[in-house]
Parts: sequence; structure tokens; C-alpha cells
Amino acid sequence: MDVNNLIFGLLKKKGRVTTADLVGKTGLSRAYAQRFLKDLAHAGSIIRVGKANQAHYILPSKKGALPAKPSRIRKIMTNKGLAEDKVLRQIKEESSIFQGMFGNVSSIIDYAFTEMLNNAIEHSASEKIDLVVMKTATDIRFTVLDQGVGIFNKIMKSKGLSSTIDAIQDLLKGKETTAPEAHSGEGIFFTSKIADRLTIKSSEKKIIFDNVGQDIYVKDIESSKGTRIDFILGLKSKKTLADLFNQYTDESFQFSKTGVKVKLYHQDVDYVSRSQARRILAGLEKFKTIEFDFKDVSTVGQAFADEIFRVWQTAHKDIKVTVQNTNENILLMVRRAKV
Repeated sequence: MDVNNLIFGLLKKKGRVTTADLVGKTGLSRAYAQRFLKDLAHAGSIIRVGKANQAHYILPSKKGALPAKPSRIRKIMTNKGLAEDKVLRQIKEESSIFQGMFGNVSSIIDYAFTEMLNNAIEHSASEKIDLVVMKTATDIRFTVLDQGVGIFNKIMKSKGLSSTIDAIQDLLKGKETTAPEAHSGEGIFFTSKIADRLTIKSSEKKIIFDNVGQDIYVKDIESSKGTRIDFILGLKSKKTLADLFNQYTDESFQFSKTGVKVKLYHQDVDYVSRSQARRILAGLEKFKTIEFDFKDVSTVGQAFADEIFRVWQTAHKDIKVTVQNTNENILLMVRRAKV
């Protein structure tokens, strides 16, 4: 349902529109309908007249003038026969969001938005998908919200995992997908690397990829249904998709490198056992280069280091394993394991 077009249709026909008009035409709740009207009023596309229950909305007073295309657009779409590229095209046609945007930024949004929307279309099993795309004075951002099974629950079920944190750890490696016959599992990985900030909320957790602060962290949230993706990128960003893909792919353009933030596997225990190491290593044989990041990790045990840097590395000699952010304690264990 294209609610914005419905609003302009009512305005053209009646000259004014109220929240009650919109509720009657769409079946939306009063609060939901008001949000659409307020968004258009904030963008200057319509004007609010009156207060409280007497409020209604009209077009700008200049006769003959077409309503200005908004810099914020929202769509609630039925997840049936949706095509992410067509949805993006509609948003470009109906808004001013992409006007004057640098080519590299536009290309990144095209990629990230279609990847995230495709995930919701094909994996969420949600009847409706709620989309918001907007441009501010400094950035462009979008939200993809569904009411489906939830990304972490989907991963847990398909991979036989026991907790949400296990699903998050699985997701972070890249190349992990719940539909390997149709997807490479690269979409979220690359989107998380190219964003200034990407947040994924599902179940009782949210994971935040903060590429400005160069960190990833997980937080507890109130349990919720479905999945919410929030993406932000600065309008003056110098990033390019080509640079990103070159960083993580080999000469054959295959996704071949990943990074593992060891800290995210920490659950109030030290990294000392082989079983902990094996959990981290699961699925990494798909890559040609692996970079272990020990930021904020104080130490690791001999068995943990031995499992990764001797046992696993000996069994996968064709895979390059590197480390970063190691203190002297960790570096000692790594070096001992490699002897």
C-alpha cells in the first residue's frame, strides 16, 4: 500500500485530508496514520491546519504547484511478489532523497538497501515489511522492519545453535546463510562493513556495527518479534563499493577474507579451552584469509591458542591466519603455539 500517494489523491479530490480519512481508507490505526501525515508535513509537502481533533492537512497554498517531493518516505508493503529493485526505483521516483547525491554514496545505498530488503522478503516470512528511507543534512539512512521469525531465531534453527549470542557469532563471520542454495551469505557482511553505522535488532539482542568508532558490540534489548535493520551513511562519505570488495575478495572476485572479533565470544569466562576455540573456528575453513582481533581481550590459555594456531592451522595450511590488537600475554601464547 502506497500511503503517500493515497494522501495526495485524497488532497487532489477533496482539497483536505484528516487522520480519520486516512484511517477509513487504509484500516491503519489512528497513531500509525498520523505518522504518515506528520512525515509529509515535516518535509513541507503538506501543511497542517488546526489543532487536536480539528486538525486537517492541505497542500501548500501556491496554486498549480505540485507538492514538493519529500526527503523522507515510508512504505508499508505486503510481502507478496515484492522485488527490491522495483521498490528502490519507486522511492527514487517519489522522493528527493537521491537528488544531488554523490555517485559513490548512491551506489552504496543501492547495494545496502536492496540486500537488506531482499533478506526481509525472502527470509523473514513476514506478511508486511515496513520501510523508511530519509536524507538529513548530514547523512542518508534507512530502516527495514519486519514482523517475521527474526534473523537470530532463523540462524539458530537452521544451524542447530542453542542461543542468540551463538547466532550473532555465526552471522559475524560472513558467508553464513540459512538458504545456501540461493544466497552466498555476503549481504549482511558487506553491508556491515560499508555503513557508518548498522544496527540489527531481533529477539532480545541488538548488534551494532560502528565503523566510525571502529567497533562492534552487542546489547540486550526488550524482546521483540521480527527483525529491524537501521543503516546510516554520511552524505560526504569517501567509501566505495569497489574498495570494499577489493579488501575482502581475491583476484577471482571470490569472497575470501573475514575478520573475527574474539571479544564477542566472551560470556564471563576466560578464553582457555579447546572447545571455545573450536566454536570460534566453526565455518572459517571457507576463507583464504582470517584475521583474529583480540581487542579488549586480556589473555588466552595455552589450549585455546594451541587449537587455533597449531592444530587448526596445521589442518588448513592453505589458509592465512593473522592477528591484531594482541597484548604481550596473548602474543606469547600465539608464538608458543606456532613453535
